[in-house]
Amino acid sequence: MAAELGTKRLGLLHELVPRAERIAHLVNPANPVPAEMLIKDAEAAASVIGRHVEVFNAATSREIETAFAALVQNRADALVVGAEPLFIDRRVQIVILATRHLLPTVYFLREFVEIGGLMSYGASDLSRYREVGVYTGRVLKGEKPADMPVVQPTKFELLINLPTARAIGIVVPQSLLAQADEVIE
Repeated sequence: MAAELGTKRLGLLHELVPRAERIAHLVNPANPVPAEMLIKDAEAAASVIGRHVEVFNAATSREIETAFAALVQNRADALVVGAEPLFIDRRVQIVILATRHLLPTVYFLREFVEIGGLMSYGASDLSRYREVGVYTGRVLKGEKPADMPVVQPTKFELLINLPTARAIGIVVPQSLLAQADEVIE
């Protein structure tokens, strides 16, 4: 679902900053299959809204710094952070860099917004944890995990951090605030 969610994130970012022409997309090339899918879908989604996505690769902390330097030099107007475990581990670094460079950024997990990121859209933690509990209960009752279906999330949440929006000079449209599941004041 990462590709579809990436498209949704790009749409939300476009709603937040409709004048953003140059949209950067941070991906990890060390994880090539998801990165390729994310890039392909982001480019398709960007063309629908008449924008171009420029991909910036980062597979280490140092490369994250380098990617941000490059996207700032290329005057990116906004950033989509690709769903990637490395970026979860480096979320503080990424949020600090995005805020320092006044870059409107959309993330894939609420944890980014909780530490100061601008906006996230992704599967609800509560929903995911509930599903883990259901699966665990079924296994404890004797079901074989190999016989159980893979379940995809059905509940998604949009979080917006208003202090961060103010800090980077963004006025969040009321229509986007109305869609938000949680607004950090």
